[in-house]
Amino acid sequence: MPDLDFRVESAAPVAFAATPMLGFRIGIVSAGGEQVYSIALRCQIQIEATRRRYGRGDQQRLLDLFGEPERWGQTLRSLLWINVTATAPAFAGATAIDVQVPCTFDFNVAATKYFHALESGDIPLCFLFSGSVFYDAGDGSPKVAPIPWSKEARFHLPAQTWREMMDFYYPNCAWFCLRRDVFERLYEYKTRNAIPTWEAALETILDGCEVKS
Repeated sequence: MPDLDFRVESAAPVAFAATPMLGFRIGIVSAGGEQVYSIALRCQIQIEATRRRYGRGDQQRLLDLFGEPERWGQTLRSLLWINVTATAPAFAGATAIDVQVPCTFDFNVAATKYFHALESGDIPLCFLFSGSVFYDAGDGSPKVAPIPWSKEARFHLPAQTWREMMDFYYPNCAWFCLRRDVFERLYEYKTRNAIPTWEAALETILDGCEVKS
């Protein structure tokens, strides 16, 4: 069976998609040069949070995920980002495919909190590959074999790339999801006080709160 090697070559925002999306260019090499008919690829992407340094600003914005920096020896850990699938067409020797990864701006999602917290530097990612490869066994007969779970590749995604993508899809905006009963209370407050916009309603509430130091 083909001995496949994977490498993440680049990443860039996908323009004009229905939702924010990053496109990763994945290089695939068949070490023995076999004729591959196709690959049904599964990819799990993890954020290797322990593989970079964090400034004071990063630490403050990551409190919600990992707690106080003094406890990071116990709390800082890798995060599952997403599982995606892709298909590679026929090739012999080597090829490259684009794996498109949908990105959410939902701040209930740990990966979103992590990406948003980093203003600079790189985001260390680990791609774990699995799936099936369909290939020519050498006698003209097609064969299928599983891709070993040991196949992986690391990539450093610039934090600026994620920010540019979100700025493109949500310029000067962020969004969050509320329980319906909380929304109804906020809506009633906004209406009762004749506040014209949601931003103004939230600013009025925040201005009336004592901010913890």
